[in-house]
Amino acid sequence: MGRSRATARTGAPSDLLVVGLGNPGQQYAGTRHNVGVEVVELLAARHGERLRPSKDARALVAEIRPDGHRVALAFPSTYMNDSGEAVAPLCRRFGIDDPMHLVVVHDELDFPPGRLKVKIGGGLAGHNGLRSITAHLHTQDYVRIRIGVGKPPGGSERGVDHVLAAPSKRDRELIGVCVVEAADAVEMILTDGAEAAMGRYNTRQEP
Repeated sequence: MGRSRATARTGAPSDLLVVGLGNPGQQYAGTRHNVGVEVVELLAARHGERLRPSKDARALVAEIRPDGHRVALAFPSTYMNDSGEAVAPLCRRFGIDDPMHLVVVHDELDFPPGRLKVKIGGGLAGHNGLRSITAHLHTQDYVRIRIGVGKPPGGSERGVDHVLAAPSKRDRELIGVCVVEAADAVEMILTDGAEAAMGRYNTRQEP
């Protein structure tokens, strides 16, 4: 995770960079694939900010200061499969040299709606956004917050249609709770570390 002079941070580095994955465009808002975006939007709103286009990165960004910490929030304006093209420059811009200071929030097909887990590194579980980020950063040792959206009915071959569709009303309610919990988990990672967040959120009972 080296630093490019063209996008080097000019001020103090951020304590965390939180990236919510999704696809750009109004047609994807509210879909299962964009739950990560909802988390960074909520975090920005909690602190009176909103995501805005960045001049030097392919992303919408905001900076918040919870309890004096510096936290950068971002939603890549690339499509999901090219997320790394935005995340690598964002890491350089916000001074993220340690992958443990990068938190990626994304949808998870292997979990039912309403299930959330915090994870440090590990496999990519076939998630193309994570695959792109890992390829560009040359590491997979960053923190992930995984929000369950459920398996597609009809098998894995329907996965694309599933994640690009809006959830049912019941699933939307469960996912909405997870979005709030994921934002809470980010704040816990900031103050207490990822392992503490894992201890709190990974043992919660499924709805």
